[in-house]
Amino acid sequence: MTPDLLRDSKVAVYGLAKSGVAAIRLLVEKGARVTAVDARSPEALGATARELEALGVTLVTAPPAPGLLEAHQLVVVSPGVPLALPELQAARRAGVPVWGEVELAGRCLAHVPLFGITGTNGKSTTTALTGELFAQGGGRTFVGGNLGRPFTEAALTPEGWDALVVELSSFQLEGIDALRPRGAALLNLTPDHIDRYADHAAYGAAKARIWRAQRDADFVVVNADDADVMRLAESAPGRVYGFSLTGQPVADAPRLVGLAVARPGGFLFEGVGEPGEAFTLTNRALRGGHNTQNAMAAALLARLGGVPHAAVQAGLDRYPGLPHRLESVRVLEGVEWVNDSKATNVDSVLVALRAFSRDVVLIAGGKGKGAPYAPMVEEGRGKVKAVLTIGQDAPLLAEAYTGVAPVHACGTLEEAVRQARALARAGDTILLSPACASYDQFQNFEHRGDTFKRLVGEL
Repeated sequence: MTPDLLRDSKVAVYGLAKSGVAAIRLLVEKGARVTAVDARSPEALGATARELEALGVTLVTAPPAPGLLEAHQLVVVSPGVPLALPELQAARRAGVPVWGEVELAGRCLAHVPLFGITGTNGKSTTTALTGELFAQGGGRTFVGGNLGRPFTEAALTPEGWDALVVELSSFQLEGIDALRPRGAALLNLTPDHIDRYADHAAYGAAKARIWRAQRDADFVVVNADDADVMRLAESAPGRVYGFSLTGQPVADAPRLVGLAVARPGGFLFEGVGEPGEAFTLTNRALRGGHNTQNAMAAALLARLGGVPHAAVQAGLDRYPGLPHRLESVRVLEGVEWVNDSKATNVDSVLVALRAFSRDVVLIAGGKGKGAPYAPMVEEGRGKVKAVLTIGQDAPLLAEAYTGVAPVHACGTLEEAVRQARALARAGDTILLSPACASYDQFQNFEHRGDTFKRLVGEL
């Protein structure tokens, strides 16, 4: 089914999270007759149910009856809904196309160059940064997808787009068929979503769907230091470009057309753009090796997508960073305060600590996830000068840091900020990187990070 055939077609949308509702708005605009399916009651759906009623959408708030989906000409699925559900499998067996929300958007925007980003870690930063680089190039750039703004919103905008920069999760990629990125990036691959996939190979296969519809003229950007990623890249139909912190891609890497290589203070291109093309990285929002990787991926996407070198460098310099991810809040009396509230597990704290060489006052704690704290203790040995604990897991953190760094039991974030101000000296960094969920004291990690920023701003 093509977008021009949606008028008067019967379409079911399964799942009424943000992307599902955005898909309904687009379908209604295209003239489709929509049935919305969600397990929540109209009362639980609240304003969403009222909006759907105003749009003339039929709402089904129970598991769909046998044959309901098969009676439609198309089913659009929100990414949180597993495609393995029996009713969706039955619809497919009956010949009904089952699309993800991003597939619907991609078909409606097939005339606009699309640049898709996936991977286990770093997707959001790389997507936001790539959007900044394209915007510096002067074009109208849509930035969204899994990052927060549903992709279908791009098709609802009356003005035209010059480029689409879209974060794509594995769940979203399961639901694509004809989505064709002009450039696709796979940043890394580590074990994740083990509750959804049979094994790591199945998870990787879902990620590799990002280039399934690409053609010879398209390109892929991949992490040349990640053996799993490079094995998957062998199936890419277009040109393959890599980025590397070491300059020595894994031995079994497919032939790379070009490579971005990290160097002190930035990175350079080999076989891409002008001979010896180089970029500097001085932006605090892009500190750390993980952000060097993100920056190299974004720069490759932008340059290969036609953005001039000067615009890419300007974007790298001006990128403000995403909230709650190594976000520099302020420098006060020579002390930098950094909000990394998004670090809700130990692995994320390891990434944060690697971005600093010394003199870190660490604020950590909250609702723990059961993982041992020993790895972050070792990573911070010699650079973490004090630990200020908050929340439910404070005693476990104190035990882990015994004999390694002084521990100050603060209980609340307010008290931790107060004690950090008293402890820190010029040249130190006060880092909120909790290694824990926030739900013992806050609504979510954003609430925790915003509270930290407010407290620091009031100093």
